[in-house]
Amino acid sequence: MNDVIKTIIDHRSIRSFKDEPLSDKQIEAIVSSAQMASTSSYIQAYTIIGIKKKETKATLAKLAGNQSYVEKNGHFFVFCADLHRHKVSGKMENVDVEKSLQTTEKLLVSVVDASLAAQNATLAAESMGLGICYIGGIRNEIEEVSTLLKLPSHVIPLFGLAVGVPSSDTEQKPRLPMENVYHEEIYQENEKLFIEQLHEYNKTISSYYEQRTNGKRKDRWTQQMASMLETPKRTQMKEFFQKIGFIKD
Repeated sequence: MNDVIKTIIDHRSIRSFKDEPLSDKQIEAIVSSAQMASTSSYIQAYTIIGIKKKETKATLAKLAGNQSYVEKNGHFFVFCADLHRHKVSGKMENVDVEKSLQTTEKLLVSVVDASLAAQNATLAAESMGLGICYIGGIRNEIEEVSTLLKLPSHVIPLFGLAVGVPSSDTEQKPRLPMENVYHEEIYQENEKLFIEQLHEYNKTISSYYEQRTNGKRKDRWTQQMASMLETPKRTQMKEFFQKIGFIKD
């Protein structure tokens, strides 16, 4: 196993960091790595906002649901889907690009581009011995986050990435069985087999939580998912996206 694969396989979310800011060289390496991710048609439809100020981190932590590791880390990155520069590009070339920018396809392109860049950033950070934690909670109050970061139209704050020196190691959560996520040639729709595999995975996850919490939790994965999905969350997204120039078509 080479070092790259080992770094990927060893991934785990870190939620406790030492009070050590990232150096400018570390930040530059992480962002440069993010920029080398694949991008659809060279569109590079994302922007990364780096947060150093403690007061800004503290505000973001509150907006993200009072997650302490949003405030206390070595550096906080906010990954944004960004078609604003493409609107400016159209203006520079005297071409109307607005209808194209408002398509669902361009929303997907910008989200995928930002996600690929973020995963490159994660791999770069972890290869330097740093820990990371993705923060989807910044979408809880997406308008307030956009105002705080002074984001223009056609820019969506998608998720945060807390990066820093881990203050302690954490256990790795077991992933779904490969058979559940990797199918060859066609989608292998065998619900009976699927359920059998998920039952086995439930046992693994329940045991993981039981050991981790000294018996206080025994959650099943399917139980977690059903509970989480029972009530729709962040239902303001479509309205917000349309307000700032996305998904008209």
